[in-house]
Amino acid sequence: MSDNAPGSETTYRTLKSLLAAVRGCRACEAHLPLGPRPVVRATATARVLIVGQAPGLRVHSSGIPWDDPSGERLRSWMGVGKDVFYDESRIAIIPMGYCYPGRGKSGDMPPRRECAELWLDHLLAKLPRIELTLLIGQHAQRHYLGNRRKSSLADTTKAWREYAPRYIPMPHPSPRNIPWFQRNSWFEQQLLPELRTRIGALLASG
Repeated sequence: MSDNAPGSETTYRTLKSLLAAVRGCRACEAHLPLGPRPVVRATATARVLIVGQAPGLRVHSSGIPWDDPSGERLRSWMGVGKDVFYDESRIAIIPMGYCYPGRGKSGDMPPRRECAELWLDHLLAKLPRIELTLLIGQHAQRHYLGNRRKSSLADTTKAWREYAPRYIPMPHPSPRNIPWFQRNSWFEQQLLPELRTRIGALLASG
């Protein structure tokens, strides 16, 4: 990889310059129906990392991650308000795909792989204080947990203690998943109290 190639560690010596390069990335422009608009947030002091799928249409329009009903539910799960959630000094937000991938037959398309292939390792290397990563949805869990995942998202989430304290796997907070939340009451009763306690402790000590 040359010094001018996307994701080159020798070119982007600071997180600021790396994020500028990520936000200017056009690697999969030809495949994005609305064009590229990478949405990521991070600073080197962040203690918590949120890894979702890819921005939806509303986030593509606003440029603000989790700027939708799913984000409202996620903040409720975490026990934080918008002021804390969007405080980059405490919480980093780096989804598996950084741009809106377009619509498929049953919802948004999967996140494109180029983002993680080009940028993710370099971004994580510049976030030395991350102690807790929320893995939201199957794409994030597949990448970070690999063969440690269970056979289903529900089973992986239910086994969250196996991945703690570094990772907590979670379902996507989309309103479409309300039936899942209703079938899996243990998620709200067991996992969420632990999640809020852990996040509160990390952010308070940051």
